[in-house]
Amino acid sequence: MVVQCRVLFIFLGLQVVMMVLYHQGYHHQVSRVLNILSSSILSPTPANLIMKDVYSGLEQIQALNLTEDDLPSCPKSSPFLSGPLKVSFPLHLTMDEIAQKNPWVQMGGHYQPPNCWALHHTAVIIPYRARRKHLYQLLYHLHPFLQRQQIHYTIYVVHQIDNNTFNRGKLLNVGFKEAMKENNWQCIYFHDVDLIPEDDRNVYGCSVLPMHSAVAIDKFQYKLPYQTYFGGVTALRPTHYLKINGFPNNYWGWGGEDDDIASRIFLNKMFITRPPAAFGRYRMLKHGHDKGNEVNPKRFHLLSSTHIRWRRNGINTLNYKLLSKEQTQLYTNFTILVWRRRLTLVKLNRR
Repeated sequence: MVVQCRVLFIFLGLQVVMMVLYHQGYHHQVSRVLNILSSSILSPTPANLIMKDVYSGLEQIQALNLTEDDLPSCPKSSPFLSGPLKVSFPLHLTMDEIAQKNPWVQMGGHYQPPNCWALHHTAVIIPYRARRKHLYQLLYHLHPFLQRQQIHYTIYVVHQIDNNTFNRGKLLNVGFKEAMKENNWQCIYFHDVDLIPEDDRNVYGCSVLPMHSAVAIDKFQYKLPYQTYFGGVTALRPTHYLKINGFPNNYWGWGGEDDDIASRIFLNKMFITRPPAAFGRYRMLKHGHDKGNEVNPKRFHLLSSTHIRWRRNGINTLNYKLLSKEQTQLYTNFTILVWRRRLTLVKLNRR
């Protein structure tokens, strides 16, 4: 009743403001008042809602006394969703502690809802090197976050072990290729290791268009840094991914590859979709630029030629060496070597 009275009061106030200002010729002022009121009063913000722990209520997940063939489909909206989540960072996390809190997660980081058939089948790919504390914090939050959404998923970590400069785009390409060997995934999420989701209504399932999920990151005051930003956490259907020839392999160091990916999407006549800003909120774990992941000084030069080279630089030119595949308690780990293409050999062969 209180909410209904509040809404009625707002609309009555809007009508009065509109009538007075309109008759006085202040049309722009009317527009400004409406924008302010709609953003500050009518739009729900996380501050107005109660935040729950990400593990709250998950003890209610129980297997049904049915065969797999008789399980019902999961509902479109999971009953475990609660909205804004309380993000905390326990000290000295271990894999065993995280695994104990996620008893339904199987070896390799696999999860299938035990009481229904999932509507979303998602591979989560994390590019990684020398960020163990960040990885543990992400796993601590991401597993229950995805279970709340009743998603069938597996978490894959692609570990660049060599001393070369970090290459995020190439690691994501490797993750896609190796994950698709394991399962015919319908959706691929590409997830930075330092971003923690804050709202479980940000469902990790693909739409008909490429998805940018990290809409509101605390580092950017929970606003998009620019309109075409496609970094942090993104999702593509395999058909989208193959259409844009995957991700670029030649961005060594920090920056540029996410803008290159956005350009590939636009060049292929697709658009980027995003969840509401209240849903797509993330906390970024604090860190500096890692050794071997310094700012890429060539990123702007490379971006200027994306339209020329995207067809011949991507999944179709990927080169790497898979050193090992390991199934841990909470994720499947691919340890790889990557290297720069040696153009000198090509020149020698042409002589």
